[in-house]
Amino acid sequence: MSSHPPLPLLRTFEAAARHLSFTLAARELHVTQAAVSQQIRQLEAILGVKLFKRMNRALLLTDAGQEYAVPVRQAMHIIGEATRRLDSHQKEGILTISILPSLAARWLVPRIGRFRQLHPDVDLRLHTSFTPVDFERDGVDAAIRLGHWGSPVQKYLHGELLMREFIFPVCAPHLIGGTPPLRRPEDLRFHTLLQDEYIDWNDWFQKVGVTGEFDVHKGPGFFDSAMSLTAAVDGIGIALGRTPLVARDLQVGRLVAPFPLRVAHRHAYRLVCPKGDEDNPKLKVFRGWLIDEIAQWKREISDHPMLSLDALDGADVEDA
Repeated sequence: MSSHPPLPLLRTFEAAARHLSFTLAARELHVTQAAVSQQIRQLEAILGVKLFKRMNRALLLTDAGQEYAVPVRQAMHIIGEATRRLDSHQKEGILTISILPSLAARWLVPRIGRFRQLHPDVDLRLHTSFTPVDFERDGVDAAIRLGHWGSPVQKYLHGELLMREFIFPVCAPHLIGGTPPLRRPEDLRFHTLLQDEYIDWNDWFQKVGVTGEFDVHKGPGFFDSAMSLTAAVDGIGIALGRTPLVARDLQVGRLVAPFPLRVAHRHAYRLVCPKGDEDNPKLKVFRGWLIDEIAQWKREISDHPMLSLDALDGADVEDA
């Protein structure tokens, strides 16, 4: 047996062992589940031991697999860290941030000019994506994500809370007094509900206590919140808005909130990076500017009854 199994096989094993799922490993590595299964079989043949127990509805590591996973994970981490350090030396001055497309388009991009004026020596690159970030594969320094924060994520990532948000219906002003008019949430049944891949109308109705017969899944659907809000501005229907994404439109009157009912999102936006990278000088500069920018923005929207985030300060955020 060779003392060094091929690196691609080890990377596949590390992903499968971490997820305990060939399907999730395949998704992370951008290959098919069959390819992952085949590479694991190749590695087991090279090593002469079984690494996984394939159960009916579960995938478990054998004793040998558990023992082997620890040094392989450490080795992959060392390689990744060395690669990142080398890459950072080659890209001195460049800071790459992965961010959700909707938050980039509707909140961060309009503010980039101010960052550039204050920090002309940092070349900011935005990498937009909906998927969980792979810092090594994607070549990004940090990410801004909205979602769960807890084990096992916290084991590998440094995270800092940025802001929370409220969710509430928004529409073009002329729909308020349309036919039929929007006077109470029950009136939404007579209007087109714009579908957002990441926000559920049914969940909003339940949380505000609205009952009745609603076809909550009928209406144009959008994978990106920015697109559903553009459709709302154009009067195509009613969208579920999220505070940072609709703030500017509400302030200038392109959108209105027909009801004073809003639901706090159970998750929060966080700036995350691999543990140990939070001291990256470029990242520290961006983090400081971002925190200041968010604080200023919160002050600007504090007088608007639907936009103020004061009620969320200090509130619990679901981390499970």
